Amino acid sequence: MSLTPISVGFLPLVDAAPFIIARNLGFAAEEGLDLSLTRAPSWSALRDLLAFGSVDAAHMLSPVPVAASLGIGGIRMPIDALMMTSQGGEMLAVSRPVARRMRDAGYGFDFADVPAARAALGAEHLRIGIPFALSLHVELLHRAFGGALDLHTVPPPQMAEALDAGEIDAFIVGEPWASMAVERGKAELLLPGTAIWRGAPEKVLAMRRDRADEAPDLTARLMRAVWRSCRWLESPANRLPASEILARHIDVPPEVIERIMAHRLVISPDGEERRAPQFLQFFDGCATFPWRSQAAWIGTRLAARHGLDIATARGTAMSVFRTDLYRRNLGPAGADLPAASSRLEGAVGEPSLHPAAAGRVILLPDPFFDGAVFDPEAG
Repeated sequence: MSLTPISVGFLPLVDAAPFIIARNLGFAAEEGLDLSLTRAPSWSALRDLLAFGSVDAAHMLSPVPVAASLGIGGIRMPIDALMMTSQGGEMLAVSRPVARRMRDAGYGFDFADVPAARAALGAEHLRIGIPFALSLHVELLHRAFGGALDLHTVPPPQMAEALDAGEIDAFIVGEPWASMAVERGKAELLLPGTAIWRGAPEKVLAMRRDRADEAPDLTARLMRAVWRSCRWLESPANRLPASEILARHIDVPPEVIERIMAHRLVISPDGEERRAPQFLQFFDGCATFPWRSQAAWIGTRLAARHGLDIATARGTAMSVFRTDLYRRNLGPAGADLPAASSRLEGAVGEPSLHPAAAGRVILLPDPFFDGAVFDPEAG
């Protein structure tokens, strides 16, 4: 059988796993796809590769399709999020001198208490590295630490070097680059992003809208391959083989990746460990479903910080998260389909059953650290 070529861009992160596994374990080939992977050096480069047609689809930060559709960031182009590919996976780390100051002041690095971490860190006086201005990392920082932050864009693999060079004092980044900074003796882990928002929508399968519309069968096959990869990745039995495959694509030791996938983080060069529940989710709890309420949250945050009309931005953002394609293409494959495409974000306090298109689905906790609830229909 001849395979249809399709190219996907990615950054070297653990949450690129759905794309790497789809290629390496044959999920793409079983859908008749010859999936090639293009490794990009930065998020801006990957966005441009997608926008200008150098790749067909991309492993992408969830705010980027929304920002592109709103014309934020220098590109105005309809780019869609066809499905979620991961939740969480972000980590806030600090330099060893900053960590030492915090420990000397009595802070215990509990990995859970955001207000205590904010008070101990004094973030308004620090230079903080971010992977891209249009990222959930930035939104989580502003949510937890306020608006007066000194942010500096650094490609994810270069965070440890920037810290060591004294260019930044702290950073937030997708794993494994925070853990690798710890491995190299350059940093200590302060907070997982999930301490700020449990189940935050981190990465998506992104595609230009015109490309998705002109090749609906190709789009459906790619979605099914990635969805099956996400399902495979969620099984604890697959962590070791997944880690060994990922290590070859992102150039870090497989044991570091396996710890991350098990939500078991080494927070300091002394070997101290913490567990982070739901730290990185690929499938369980409808993790692949592109909730339009999450898109509305992103659109609201971007509009507020870029001076856009919030109601218009919400509407545009919600149209970018393609629940229609998800239901059409993945429902027949066996995906859980919530009855509604929007919900109250931050309202699920414990694993619970919710109405579905057929029967019920289990949703996992998604609280914000401050107990807030986001209503996408509120004015």
